[in-house]
Amino acid sequence: MQFSENWLRTMVDPKMTSDELAHMLTMSGLEVEDIDPVAPPFTNVVVGHVRETAKHPNADRLNVCQVDVGTGTLLNIVCGAPNVRPGLKVACAMAGAVLPPGADGKPFEIKVGQLRGVESQGMLCSARELKLSEDHGGLIELPDDAPIGQNIRDYFALNDLKFTIKLTPNKADCLSVLGVAREVAALTGSQLNLPQNAIVPVTLDEKLAVKISAPDLCGRFAGRVIRGLNAKAQTPAWMKQRLERSGQRPVSALVDISNYVMLEMGRPSHVFDLDKIHGSLDVRWGKKGEQIKLLNGNTIEVDEWVGVIADDKELESLAGIMGGDATAVSDDTTNIYLEAAFWWPNAIQGRARKYNFSTDAAHRFERGVDYASIPEHLERITALLVEICGTPDTKVGSIDDQIINIPRRAAVQMRTARAAKVIGVALNDEMVADIFKRLGLAFTLADGVFSVTAPSFRFDIEIEEDLIEEVARVYGFENIPTLPPVAAAEMIIAPENTRSIFAVRHQLADLGFQEVVNMSFVDAQWEQDFSGNDNPIKLQNPIASQMSVMRSSLIGSLVANVRYNVNRKQPRVRLFEVGAIFQRDASVQDGPLTVAGYAQPQRVAAMAYGPVADEQWGQETRDVDFFDVKADLETLFAPRQLRFAKLAHPALHPGRAASVELDGKVIGFIGELHPRWLQKYDLPKAPVLFEVDAVALQQRDVPVYEEISKFPGTSRDLAVVVKQAVAAQDVLDAFNGVAAAHAQGRIVQAIVLFDEYRGKGLESDEKSLAFRFSLQDTQNTLQDDVVEELMKAFTAHVVLALGAKLRA
Repeated sequence: MQFSENWLRTMVDPKMTSDELAHMLTMSGLEVEDIDPVAPPFTNVVVGHVRETAKHPNADRLNVCQVDVGTGTLLNIVCGAPNVRPGLKVACAMAGAVLPPGADGKPFEIKVGQLRGVESQGMLCSARELKLSEDHGGLIELPDDAPIGQNIRDYFALNDLKFTIKLTPNKADCLSVLGVAREVAALTGSQLNLPQNAIVPVTLDEKLAVKISAPDLCGRFAGRVIRGLNAKAQTPAWMKQRLERSGQRPVSALVDISNYVMLEMGRPSHVFDLDKIHGSLDVRWGKKGEQIKLLNGNTIEVDEWVGVIADDKELESLAGIMGGDATAVSDDTTNIYLEAAFWWPNAIQGRARKYNFSTDAAHRFERGVDYASIPEHLERITALLVEICGTPDTKVGSIDDQIINIPRRAAVQMRTARAAKVIGVALNDEMVADIFKRLGLAFTLADGVFSVTAPSFRFDIEIEEDLIEEVARVYGFENIPTLPPVAAAEMIIAPENTRSIFAVRHQLADLGFQEVVNMSFVDAQWEQDFSGNDNPIKLQNPIASQMSVMRSSLIGSLVANVRYNVNRKQPRVRLFEVGAIFQRDASVQDGPLTVAGYAQPQRVAAMAYGPVADEQWGQETRDVDFFDVKADLETLFAPRQLRFAKLAHPALHPGRAASVELDGKVIGFIGELHPRWLQKYDLPKAPVLFEVDAVALQQRDVPVYEEISKFPGTSRDLAVVVKQAVAAQDVLDAFNGVAAAHAQGRIVQAIVLFDEYRGKGLESDEKSLAFRFSLQDTQNTLQDDVVEELMKAFTAHVVLALGAKLRA
């Protein structure tokens, strides 16, 4: 929000300097980002009147001018501007004047000197020479009523400042000079002077038929017909000046007046060329396939999510965002329809961004615009239109005001004691009541509880905390004392069976992985490719077309990270990410950290690409494989034991993928990226990845004391031949089942697969798996008969359960 300080002071003029005003606004929550002078410093430049001109005797392109600057003596000034002429009023820099720096960065001082043999006692200035604009086509031409001798800085009010305020989204009421003036008046107690205008009498009995078909889009719609205007009228200099100092470019009188009132009152409005409207207007939601050409020249297609104003033939406006080209006013316009409306903020939010542009109107409507003052603001616009563009034939129709569905404000309660506790100062009811009165908040008070009804221009007051914030702002953040906390500082003991996600990150870093942080918004094609998800959770308002859905897996982002690094000649990449994924889940209810219908579990994923280790002399270079990453994953969960089972996953190689199970529950997957995605995403080698549930990874077993055996242990090897379809995990499960059920199973300390063989001596559909059993008893020395009995039990069970046979 940018505005002129002089304009603000016409509404409220606190007795403070510009710097003090800026500081006060910033400390009240309206951060002043910039204070810029409207013109650079220069001195001794006044309004001059060219009385006579004559050709320079020694130069064809120069004129010798006699200039009256109000001193009683005409100045002799040599000038080369093409538009200099007798009778012209200009900006005249007298001898001793200091003009803004030129290309060399040094101020330019005007001295009496000789130009081609003729004395020049000053300089007639262009806008570019005074750094008022880049126009250097000639001298500044001032109106005939410009007072001779007046300082140009005073004439153009150049001692003004441009304030630029960075507003938070909740302060939509300050998107106008009036809104900022209200704040200043409340903070300082200064008199607030509202813009005044006479009510223009109604002289025309004509209304344009308007139907509101979408009350959830438009809650109030008002307009009036005005005929006989002169659209070619010039925008007054004072209005142009205020527009320019607010960052607006003057266009034409009709447009400028609408923009001016938007900046002044915060009321976006629209002026239709009445003669271009076909029949009546209908305020409704768009229909799929409808198109409209906007004032910015873009032709867009609307749908049921976008509001429009349509006539009997075509769309005429994008509701609350931008008018259409079909009914745009021009210099030939004489009859207009002036419209102002209340658009529901949630019906405007995100619509402009959908079409990759933003407008001042949309910026205001999506945050909330006063719905109660529409007729008054229409009268203000009408008065300016008639004053500036009116003719003897101007006729003004009555306001057609349709109130359909406006907000119903419930009272918000605030406890004085609660405000005092939160803010940390001793507040009483009288202090709070004074603050609410200054802010224009209507209230009732009973037993220390204020019931406050927010005014129609405040859309940010909904809960008690909002009112506490208002009290704190006006009381002054600087006036709140800095005190040490009174609550006891107590260390909360973390449960031993849980570790922080921060510790998980550190362990992954220790394993050689580097953390990445990616957006939760991803390309819809990633969801299809890597998760087989053809119905992803779509964003209503994506920040980019390639970030249009919520991710249900971390794989796509990691693939993109690896691809980015590979394209920059990185041969070895090891990355991990900790982040949320998003899934539809009807059982999820709304809560402080949840959204109804959507689960947001946190996942930990890692991806390894290229050599298993950096190039070195101590080991041969080989690419990372499934078992390298599996070992890292088992290290993360150790000492808890994981179980792996064959898995078909759309992102992973069919024969090199497994589900990850913990305590009988599937918590993730691991595998090598599918060859088709290597080709599609231009990866020369296959990365290996895993993705597991973060909560499961944070859980750990509490250490339990176990007696250390005093007796020696032993080991036995057992090689069995099974069909190739039998997984090693199935054999391990069978052995573990025997150990759990057998009377001597307690002596089994570990069972490890140490060899797999296929080839000569075996059938083509067979494989040999060799296991090593580590055995030890804590109470007795192991006896051979006990060990042999247990090994026979292992053998018999796998032969019976899995059709295995002992390898010869």
